[in-house]
Amino acid sequence: METSQSQVLAGLLGVCVGDALGVPVEFTSREERLRSPVTSMRGYGSHNQPPGTWSDDSSLTFCLAESLCQGFSLDAIAQSFCLWHDQGYWTPHGTVFDIGMATSTAIRRLRWDQVSPLESGSTDEKSNGNGSLMRILPMAFYYKSLEFPELIKRVHQVSSITHAHLRSQMACGIYISIAIRLLEGDDPATAYFKGIQKIHQSYNQPPYTSELDKFTRILDGEIAQFPMEAIQSRSYVIHTLEAALWCFLTSTSYPQSVLKAVNLGSDTDTTAAVTGGLAGLYYGVEQIPQEWRDQIARKDDIVDLAKGLASAIASENSTNDE
Repeated sequence: METSQSQVLAGLLGVCVGDALGVPVEFTSREERLRSPVTSMRGYGSHNQPPGTWSDDSSLTFCLAESLCQGFSLDAIAQSFCLWHDQGYWTPHGTVFDIGMATSTAIRRLRWDQVSPLESGSTDEKSNGNGSLMRILPMAFYYKSLEFPELIKRVHQVSSITHAHLRSQMACGIYISIAIRLLEGDDPATAYFKGIQKIHQSYNQPPYTSELDKFTRILDGEIAQFPMEAIQSRSYVIHTLEAALWCFLTSTSYPQSVLKAVNLGSDTDTTAAVTGGLAGLYYGVEQIPQEWRDQIARKDDIVDLAKGLASAIASENSTNDE
């Protein structure tokens, strides 16, 4: 099954719409969200942005996607992140209003210290926020043109531009492995089980074994069985991955998945963006409510980006088939 333009757009919009739903209520508590749950696209709130505004999560996802249109180059990806930071490139309204500390530090190292993208991200255990997981989805679209170990190696490298600790790299790898199964047409539960089985083959060896215990709740295949009270939604990468999988696996539609993520509170935009990427791939563009899609900033640019990336993927696949 070829990766289609509609699949690419579903993934990109899935991330972006989830992100935009969460932006106005970022940092609010779960208790507040349970009292006043988000049910539609809001505006203003936490960042005083109009409805349909997406954050750094989507901006960096789009930067990565656009870079991949020209092939895989860590230097080009890193440069696009710098353009976003310095010039508001791929922002909804021309300005950056949200940035994580690890990402900011890595971009300073790229820009001012002239370090390579393989040396810019922190390897400190305390630098395991969700800043690379939130933007990694476009890597999944290249699963047809690369052997799985090579794809995961590149996923790790893209994570490492800003988040180089093994834990962040592995969270991205697990997420991409599950996303690939959705692109292959599996239902959510099957994609989850096959995805974790596949990635476990890569991670059941040094140096990754030292981090496997951090992923126990995910790799045991039981994350959907936990009650909401056991799911955390702050910016720690493990919590974000767990929350996104929980929201996706315990829902039966795109809206239910992303609204469940937003209403967990705390890091609402990123939890919903990561959830929305998976839900978009599975449910498709048409199942993302038209009203939400219509409100998204720069929607036409996102559609054009999806076309460009789908075309680049098709070209890559045809070259490999020759």
